[in-house]
Amino acid sequence: MARKFPLLKGLGILSVLIMVFFVAVFFYAYFTGGDLEVLSMVGGSHIGVLQIEGTIESSREMVQNLKQFGENKGIKAVVLRIDSPGGAVAPTQEIYDEIGKLKKKKPVIASLGATAASGGYYIAAACDQVVANPGTLTGSIGVIMELGNVEELMKKLGLKGYSIKSGPNKDIGSPLRPLSPEGKAILQSLVDNVHAQFVSAVAKGRKMPEEKVRGLADGRVYSGEQAKNLGLVDVLGTMEDAVDLAAKRAGIEGTPEIIYARHEEKSWWERLFFSYFGKGFKQGERWGLRYEWSPSFIP
Repeated sequence: MARKFPLLKGLGILSVLIMVFFVAVFFYAYFTGGDLEVLSMVGGSHIGVLQIEGTIESSREMVQNLKQFGENKGIKAVVLRIDSPGGAVAPTQEIYDEIGKLKKKKPVIASLGATAASGGYYIAAACDQVVANPGTLTGSIGVIMELGNVEELMKKLGLKGYSIKSGPNKDIGSPLRPLSPEGKAILQSLVDNVHAQFVSAVAKGRKMPEEKVRGLADGRVYSGEQAKNLGLVDVLGTMEDAVDLAAKRAGIEGTPEIIYARHEEKSWWERLFFSYFGKGFKQGERWGLRYEWSPSFIP
């Protein structure tokens, strides 16, 4: 058959070669991080852009991207595009600390999108300069711990819960019993301590007196324009303005090339699973200390 139809044989071989090529490119991109341009770059004047979107529950991927931008000699400055209401305390602090390390190597500019509040602003405060739109929702410098109580519902259902504990305060915040005055005082002390950490971080990042920051840190949200007038934002502008500012600080002439950090792709089964159950998990993650502004949350 192949002798009679040499064209078909040639097309078959070509198809196989094309398939092998694309499979090779796929696996190379997968195992090296997916950004071939960044990996092959040994020079140049590029701006790295890391997008921080949604609630902050983990720092691993963002810290890794910041490290890669810091090590890449072709990237002269970094812009963090933040569109987040904040999230968990510890991951937010880890990202803040990594930005501090990166600033020692190259300029880091924050560009605030629609919302960069609470933990989102915490991260922005670590950057060299902060750019916001006039209508950006930002600020919300504060800590929240939300607890629930289902004791009355349990009674209606005829159910009881028991705790076997090593100390009187081991089950503080349990939904099975009321929060005692002592327990409330303990949790308030914890929230106050973590709030003081937030104030200190903003004061350090923004080079502002802690007393001034403390006066702004009652949890309220500000517009970008208000934040600028209060010293929480440096420049009113867009993402493009932030890129231009980063290029200027890095000494880049002309239009800089933009390199976006690669985000980890979930496998098909992870996407399928979380499309059905992810909402429940995300709500569950809200329990505990949060640097987050989320007034529309319904428990």
